[in-house]
Amino acid sequence: MIRHCALLAAVPLLVCAASLTQPPSEPHTLHIQINHSDGSYSIGMPGSGAYAFTSGVAAEVNGRWLHAADYPQHRVQESNTSGYLGPATDWRVICSGLTDQPDLIYDLRAYQNHPLGDIQVRVHNTTGKKIDVEAIRSVEATGNLNLGGPNLKDRVLSDSFSEDRPAMRLHDFADASMHLAVGSQLIYNRQSRQSLFLGALTSNRFLAILRLKLDANHHFSGYQVDSTGTTEMEKENSLRHSPAEDQIQLKLPIDPGASISSEQMLIGLSEDYHTQLEAYGSLIRKIDLARVSAPPLMGWWSWTAYYFGLNTGMALTNAEWEAEHLKPFGYTLFHIDEGYQYARGEYITPNATMFPHGVAPVEYKIHGLGLTSGIWTAPFEISLRSWVYQHHQDWLVKNAKGQPIPLGHVSNQKDQLYALDTTNPGAQQYLRKTYSTLVNDWGIRYIKLDFMDDSSIEGYHYTPNTTALQAQRIGLKIIREAVGNSVYLDKDGSPMLNPVGLVDYGRISQDTGHSFEASKSAAPGIAARYYMNRNFFVDDPDAFTVSKQTIPDRSWHNRKAPELLNDAEVSIALAAVSGGMFEIGDNLPSLMHSPKRLGLIENRDLIDMVRLGHASLPVDLMSYSPEDQQPSIFLLKESKRQNILTVFNWTDAEREHTIKLSTLSLPATAKYIVTEVLNKSTLPVHSGALTVRQPRHSVRVLKIVDADIPEAAPAVEIVDQPSNARTGATTKFSARSESSQPILSYVWDFGDGVKQKGHEVSHAYTEPGDYDVKLTAVGLSGLEAKKNFHVHVSGSISTRFNPQEIKRYR
Repeated sequence: MIRHCALLAAVPLLVCAASLTQPPSEPHTLHIQINHSDGSYSIGMPGSGAYAFTSGVAAEVNGRWLHAADYPQHRVQESNTSGYLGPATDWRVICSGLTDQPDLIYDLRAYQNHPLGDIQVRVHNTTGKKIDVEAIRSVEATGNLNLGGPNLKDRVLSDSFSEDRPAMRLHDFADASMHLAVGSQLIYNRQSRQSLFLGALTSNRFLAILRLKLDANHHFSGYQVDSTGTTEMEKENSLRHSPAEDQIQLKLPIDPGASISSEQMLIGLSEDYHTQLEAYGSLIRKIDLARVSAPPLMGWWSWTAYYFGLNTGMALTNAEWEAEHLKPFGYTLFHIDEGYQYARGEYITPNATMFPHGVAPVEYKIHGLGLTSGIWTAPFEISLRSWVYQHHQDWLVKNAKGQPIPLGHVSNQKDQLYALDTTNPGAQQYLRKTYSTLVNDWGIRYIKLDFMDDSSIEGYHYTPNTTALQAQRIGLKIIREAVGNSVYLDKDGSPMLNPVGLVDYGRISQDTGHSFEASKSAAPGIAARYYMNRNFFVDDPDAFTVSKQTIPDRSWHNRKAPELLNDAEVSIALAAVSGGMFEIGDNLPSLMHSPKRLGLIENRDLIDMVRLGHASLPVDLMSYSPEDQQPSIFLLKESKRQNILTVFNWTDAEREHTIKLSTLSLPATAKYIVTEVLNKSTLPVHSGALTVRQPRHSVRVLKIVDADIPEAAPAVEIVDQPSNARTGATTKFSARSESSQPILSYVWDFGDGVKQKGHEVSHAYTEPGDYDVKLTAVGLSGLEAKKNFHVHVSGSISTRFNPQEIKRYR
């Protein structure tokens, strides 16, 4: 018996091994076939009699893999349902009848109006005794993978365990015997332009690991998607040199009659991989309640400027320089990175060698300069030197012998590290005290959370059978509760999906530094994860560097000679295309005598790219030419009239691109004015195309203006416009754009001498009266839209002592 459903966009696919007659289906959708004989499913194109792949499901139970085909019975239930994307058809396949083994049940859902579906597998314990589940497999494909062209034309984008473990790279199909991914994987055929995407929609308990396998002749040999523990990945990271007793394989006990489910996986097939990625990102935003309203913070950080060498004097000098020279351009974040603290795991105990009077007085001065105070932490790492390790080893994740599991060292085999057990009540109180002190006593408003990848190890917790990712979520929820909703949290080293909904920012690339090589290495992550911006969180592309500064005693991401101006331009342009955070990683006073380099930081067009808050589209993400080595062309549609095209040359030779404007969805016959953002020169358009020539290791940032469209100010709509307010009461005001013209900033004048910036603000009037509120919305090119309205404020503030109305703060 066969089941069909409209699912995905048109793709020629491979004929299934069990070729069966199929009825016609709606155009531009795919169908799904369920095979009753072995419980497998096939995803393919209606009318073609062909499939991209055929797959079963499986689970590892009590150390043995159970496959759908092993079961003698496969029952299929089909129903109409509604899911994340609206109407859908759901197939529930129940694999049962295997002696002394649990049932395998999977739900495969296909959306009727979108080229997407999702799958989740459940292990139901029908054995009458407790079982252990190690992994649940939602995709187990063999035979062939057909995306309409030869597999050797496939290009694979595999997301990694964290943003830089391993460093993000795109690979052609034959480059490896296995393409290993965590969280998501995109497979694109450069001949047919068809793509297969799979991505985890949830991170409730397991890590989603995807394995695209090749045989010795570079032919497809299998595809697996497992929901499992982190140990497979940690063996390449913090547990790389650990003994077997510390490399603990996840086993979750399931009682008789109980069930456990895999993470839910999205599946898509189409001819538009950008739309696939963006649809995935929007689903994550919806399902995981992502925090995406934070501003794209601009400012300075200490790490690539000083690494472990920052002290009180240098911190204050850089803060004063930023406040005087850069604050008018919007740079207000002052972020002190690692080195201020006594030890990892002891973040509210300052390093007295570098900060003899503590860090809090420095933060007070930074705040007094009108800057936003930021600080670095590694929340779940505990070092040998820390108070926690010295006094409370019971707060650490342990092996079966009850011994804390070592994770490696802080640096150069110095100061052993361990993982905090976030399920332990004592450890939870330590987190609350640490982060509430940073916020309430030190005045911190931005906190980086680092090395959560290294500390996400499977082990024995205070609360039994807690997985590594569950433990991380528990810890992050405690931190969020401790700091409140008004403090920004930034996910640094971490699995990409697990912190979503709890953090405001997220690192998307490996570390940058003072070299072109560092920028080139960071670029694939920024390109590949562009769709995460304002879907998972606001992207953090790491800091850019533009000065001539060198760091003699460090070789990591540095070189002895200063960055060339071309290198500096590449670094800052790469940060700008992310559409996220914009942090300077230089010793700021060193820019005083480099006007061209300082001019990069002050460049209004680059700043506007950031303030707009949208990631540039990596046009050639999967289709880049072999000569370019990696994606190099980015497009930012700022308005109907204006676009920013950024073209990198990652190669060691001069490079030329001829780019047809029609391929950028720009009218070929329009009259364009093309200006170089970095040097203000112009570039001609010939026959609807741009020819971009550039030297090695360089970038061209081009502002493309359609001169046929007149320049226009934005239109602003006031959403929360109170006409009445009470004296002393906090009143909300908010606005938004009501046109295609973007608004880069909102300035509110409340009529009582107070002004605030932001699309959503709050204000309390101190006296009754009538006030004229003025809103100024600033768009591209500094064009403004203004709106005024009237607020009547009434009532008075009681000044009497009334103890029965006084509430205790908790």
